[in-house]
Amino acid sequence: MKKQIKQISVAQTSKVIAILYVIFSLLYSLFGIPIIIFGSSEIKIIGFIYLFMPVLAGVFGFIFVALNCWIYNLIAGKFGGVEFEVKDMDEV
Repeated sequence: MKKQIKQISVAQTSKVIAILYVIFSLLYSLFGIPIIIFGSSEIKIIGFIYLFMPVLAGVFGFIFVALNCWIYNLIAGKFGGVEFEVKDMDEV
Protein backbone atom coordinates (compact mmCIF):
# COMPACT_ATOMS: atom_id res chain seq x y z
CA MET A 1 0.00 0.00 0.00
CA LYS A 2 1.45 3.34 -1.00
CA LYS A 3 1.41 6.31 1.37
CA GLN A 4 2.41 9.91 0.81
CA ILE A 5 3.68 12.51 3.26
CA LYS A 6 1.30 15.40 2.62
CA GLN A 7 2.67 17.90 5.11
CA ILE A 8 5.42 18.13 7.72
CA SER A 9 4.90 20.02 10.97
CA VAL A 10 7.47 22.81 10.78
CA ALA A 11 7.73 23.67 14.49
CA GLN A 12 7.65 20.12 15.87
CA THR A 13 10.10 18.71 13.33
CA SER A 14 12.49 21.63 13.78
CA LYS A 15 12.38 21.30 17.56
CA VAL A 16 13.14 17.59 17.54
CA ILE A 17 15.97 17.86 15.00
CA ALA A 18 17.48 20.84 16.86
CA ILE A 19 17.54 18.80 20.07
CA LEU A 20 19.26 15.95 18.22
CA TYR A 21 21.83 18.40 16.83
CA VAL A 22 22.55 19.65 20.36
CA ILE A 23 22.99 16.12 21.69
CA PHE A 24 25.26 15.03 18.82
CA SER A 25 27.38 18.17 19.00
CA LEU A 26 28.09 17.81 22.74
CA LEU A 27 31.19 15.92 21.62
CA TYR A 28 32.63 19.25 20.47
CA SER A 29 32.37 20.55 24.03
CA LEU A 30 34.49 17.64 25.26
CA PHE A 31 37.22 18.76 22.87
CA GLY A 32 36.78 22.43 23.76
CA ILE A 33 37.35 22.13 27.51
CA PRO A 34 40.95 20.80 27.32
CA ILE A 35 41.76 23.32 24.60
CA ILE A 36 40.59 26.13 26.89
CA ILE A 37 42.50 24.76 29.88
CA PHE A 38 45.80 23.88 28.19
CA GLY A 39 45.88 26.01 25.05
CA SER A 40 47.62 29.29 24.41
CA SER A 41 45.57 32.48 24.26
CA GLU A 42 45.12 32.24 20.49
CA ILE A 43 44.07 28.60 20.65
CA LYS A 44 41.61 29.23 23.52
CA ILE A 45 39.34 31.08 21.09
CA ILE A 46 38.92 27.83 19.17
CA GLY A 47 38.20 26.06 22.46
CA PHE A 48 35.37 28.48 23.24
CA ILE A 49 33.93 27.95 19.77
CA TYR A 50 33.98 24.20 20.39
CA LEU A 51 32.45 24.71 23.83
CA PHE A 52 29.48 26.65 22.45
CA MET A 53 29.05 24.48 19.35
CA PRO A 54 25.97 22.66 20.77
CA VAL A 55 24.16 26.00 21.12
CA LEU A 56 25.11 27.05 17.59
CA ALA A 57 24.14 23.66 16.18
CA GLY A 58 20.77 23.81 17.92
CA VAL A 59 19.95 27.32 16.76
CA PHE A 60 21.08 26.86 13.17
CA GLY A 61 19.61 23.36 13.05
CA PHE A 62 16.20 24.70 14.07
CA ILE A 63 16.33 27.52 11.52
CA PHE A 64 17.42 25.40 8.56
CA VAL A 65 15.13 22.47 9.32
CA ALA A 66 12.20 24.88 9.65
CA LEU A 67 13.09 26.39 6.28
CA ASN A 68 13.38 22.94 4.69
CA CYS A 69 10.03 21.79 6.13
CA TRP A 70 8.33 24.96 4.89
CA ILE A 71 9.77 24.48 1.39
CA TYR A 72 8.78 20.78 1.43
CA ASN A 73 5.21 21.71 2.32
CA LEU A 74 5.09 24.15 -0.60
CA ILE A 75 6.44 21.60 -3.04
CA ALA A 76 4.27 18.75 -1.69
CA GLY A 77 1.18 20.93 -2.03
CA LYS A 78 1.85 21.46 -5.74
CA PHE A 79 3.48 18.21 -6.87
CA GLY A 80 2.68 15.69 -4.15
CA GLY A 81 4.74 14.49 -1.24
CA VAL A 82 7.39 11.85 -0.80
CA GLU A 83 5.86 8.47 -1.55
CA PHE A 84 6.65 5.24 0.24
CA GLU A 85 5.19 1.77 0.62
CA VAL A 86 4.06 0.23 3.87
CA LYS A 87 3.30 -3.36 4.64
CA ASP A 88 1.06 -4.66 7.42
CA MET A 89 2.86 -7.19 9.56
CA ASP A 90 0.81 -10.06 10.91
CA GLU A 91 0.89 -10.28 14.68
CA VAL A 92 2.46 -13.50 15.88
